[in-house]
Amino acid sequence: MSSGDENIILNPRFEDGLNYWTGRGCQIGVRNSIDGKIFPQSGNFFAIATGRTQGWNGIQQEITGRVQRKRAYEVDALVRIYGRIATTSTVQVTLYVQLPDLREQYLSIANVQATDKDWVQLRGKFLINNSPSKIIIYFEGPPAGIDILVNYCLVKHAAKPPPSHPPVIEDPEFGVNIIANSNLDDDTKGWFPLGNCQLSVRTGSPHVLPPMARGSLGPHEPLSGRYILVTGRTQTWMGPAQMITEKLKLYLTYQVSAWVRVGTNAFGPQNVNVALSVDDQWVNGGQVEASDDRWQEIGGSFRLEKQPSKVMVYLQGPSQGVDFMVAGLQIFPVDRCARFRCLDLQIDLIRKRDVILKFTGSEWSGLLGAIVIVKQRENSFPLGSCINRTNLDNEDFVDFFVKHFNWAVFGNELKWYWTEPQQGNFNYRDADEMLAFCDKNGKQTRGHCIFWEVESQVQSWVRALSQSDLTKAVLNRLTGLLTRYKGRFKHYDVNNEMLHGSFYQNKLGKDIRAMMFRTAQKLDPSAQLFVNDYHVEDGDDAKSSPEKYSQQVIDLQKQGAPVGGIGIQGHIDSPVGSIVCSALDKLATLGLPIWFTELDVSSNNEYVRAEDLEVMLREAFAHPAVEGVMLWGFWELFMSRENAHLVDAEGEVNEAGRRLLCLKKQWLSRAHGLVEEEGEFRFRGFHGTYDVEIITGCEKVCKTIVVDQGDGPLEVSIDL
Repeated sequence: MSSGDENIILNPRFEDGLNYWTGRGCQIGVRNSIDGKIFPQSGNFFAIATGRTQGWNGIQQEITGRVQRKRAYEVDALVRIYGRIATTSTVQVTLYVQLPDLREQYLSIANVQATDKDWVQLRGKFLINNSPSKIIIYFEGPPAGIDILVNYCLVKHAAKPPPSHPPVIEDPEFGVNIIANSNLDDDTKGWFPLGNCQLSVRTGSPHVLPPMARGSLGPHEPLSGRYILVTGRTQTWMGPAQMITEKLKLYLTYQVSAWVRVGTNAFGPQNVNVALSVDDQWVNGGQVEASDDRWQEIGGSFRLEKQPSKVMVYLQGPSQGVDFMVAGLQIFPVDRCARFRCLDLQIDLIRKRDVILKFTGSEWSGLLGAIVIVKQRENSFPLGSCINRTNLDNEDFVDFFVKHFNWAVFGNELKWYWTEPQQGNFNYRDADEMLAFCDKNGKQTRGHCIFWEVESQVQSWVRALSQSDLTKAVLNRLTGLLTRYKGRFKHYDVNNEMLHGSFYQNKLGKDIRAMMFRTAQKLDPSAQLFVNDYHVEDGDDAKSSPEKYSQQVIDLQKQGAPVGGIGIQGHIDSPVGSIVCSALDKLATLGLPIWFTELDVSSNNEYVRAEDLEVMLREAFAHPAVEGVMLWGFWELFMSRENAHLVDAEGEVNEAGRRLLCLKKQWLSRAHGLVEEEGEFRFRGFHGTYDVEIITGCEKVCKTIVVDQGDGPLEVSIDL
């Protein structure tokens, strides 16, 4: 086994020819130049993988026995591509792992967009949870006919990144609008047209603050009623703009708010976007679909974590030639702590219950003055996480998961492309083992997902089926999965991301989605059946607004679909409580339980990440329609987003993880006191399981009670 920080790759710079390297389905060689044009950037040689006929062909080295399990490694390589048809292509470094039971795993470590012009650095990290019998690292990716060049490849124990520090923000000026002349008191001063459109000021817009902004700002002076009319637009990106570079502070979360409306010359719904150009990079400040002759609220948020040299805010989106209007644009930093204080009051109302303990079986007068100690063992609110099969081989991961979560969802192992990668070739082994693990540890499970409506996530053999064969395959999938696991999964996401994809609907007609729900209910009547989609709660995507999501559920119900719950994925950046709450309020009108099903937040700074996570957990816990939260993982290198983990790859809990544990502790109740007259003790506590100790002069009695949700005080008789 490797120890210390030495490189575990043998002959990493090809100074010893091809020693230790082999081709993966192709020929390989070592060169010092090609055509007198391509030379190594480092050292004297580079390797070439040529004659590639498949995307997975490339150059590889076996590293079995040189890596330690549960130890993080970093790959650093220099790559480029070459060939007659080569311009740009993705080059990926992948780990092939074979387990002693001959199961195979492919771990994508990193990828980069490579060119035929320059060497580019390819960097990434990996972690082995188990004890494989074989490990191979290899380069792959470009289409057949394109050569892969590797100048060097180093693999070392990954250094810990420098610790984050809480950002220090002087005078944040919460709630203060940074937009100049927002009310247009001074005509268009401070504004300029982006592109060759025209701006003019008119009257007739709303005087009231948009609701999401009002949720953050509270009482506020009325808006002026003036708006900017944008005409003469010849490109979608044209609209009113302002420079705001000097007004922004790093690490503050900014809320965006405005009223917008499209002109009468619009043909069909128009997407309107508040955008920021941050050093010429587009940043989304919120989107809305404007489809009629009314003012509509647009809201979003953003945060900067690197010092920019130039920031411009502008409104854009409608088709060329379409006029649009904007009124009362506000961009202001949000006071999250002030909102937390309000949420605590709401949490107390909906997540706690008054409890009356009535002691029986003993002369109550003998109990008068006895000491009662009440400690909550577990909050019953569902808080779970995504897990993968390979995680179960890591004892540290298992220990954290079992201690801190009461629900689980499988990252990939229940998806159709995993359970039937080729037609008739089934793999339920991973899901079976994961379910057995959850049963053994008393964890409830969500089934994610039966189908995935986005075409790029549908396996190739399914995409190639005829209409009649696809119908049969869909029924076989439903029958096979739901009969195998009948009664085992409490929830199913039936057809994932129907706001963002339409593969099955396009192929099989509009009723197919409702049919999936109806058939699933017949096969497993005990399971709650969910819709599940993303960007519903953040204002970032006009396709998946709460209004559109609600309408989709209503349309499914009209077709007889037994929709039992609303899944909000929750892959969110710089969340703002009032925006999230507004979406939850709108969806709650459907009367269905809401779950955050895939929650993660991302920031380079773990203190900012912790604050983002706290915003989302508090908003969920404070909303009466939310019945559970699932994190989309917590362990570094096993999450879909970078800088989103709560625990690093080698098991160290970071500030975001500590914030989660702190909130869990905060949401446990304790009480103590003396037995009152008539043998009673009263307290108010969170729903969940409690240990109760009664201490008299001569004995101590311990009991366990459960505080369920319900109206009115809960009376619990304790027989002594």
